[in-house]
Amino acid sequence: MPATRKQRLQETLRAEISDIIRRDLRDPRFAKGLLSITEVEVTADLKHATVFFSVLGDEQARKEELAALKGATGHLRGELGRRKTVINVPEISFRYDDALERGGKMFEMLERIKREDAERAAAMPADDAAETEDGQVSSGAEDKEQAGA
Repeated sequence: MPATRKQRLQETLRAEISDIIRRDLRDPRFAKGLLSITEVEVTADLKHATVFFSVLGDEQARKEELAALKGATGHLRGELGRRKTVINVPEISFRYDDALERGGKMFEMLERIKREDAERAAAMPADDAAETEDGQVSSGAEDKEQAGA
């Protein structure tokens, strides 16, 4: 399926903004953390773009990167216009992308649940917690009652 104009613009902006930041911007605030442009969302009228970024670093590094990006907005738009990869350069705003953090927290939760399940299973005596054919866990006492009935 061919990409829509909006999708092409979003991907072009993501690639070009990443390139401009990497090659052209000399703001020392960009050196504090490892900055990555993760996604660009463009409105239906193609006039506004929200640029999502992630940064490897603490809260202070995030704030400094955001300030640097906001300060470089005019330069970024001008460079996009000069490169002629985008005919009408949209207004640009920046937003921190916390998807990596949320993914990390989700992974930690899943690992904790897995560990707790393993600990619970290890704590149960083998004959008291037998799994039935349908996958249900029953105690040994219930099995004895059913066998006697």
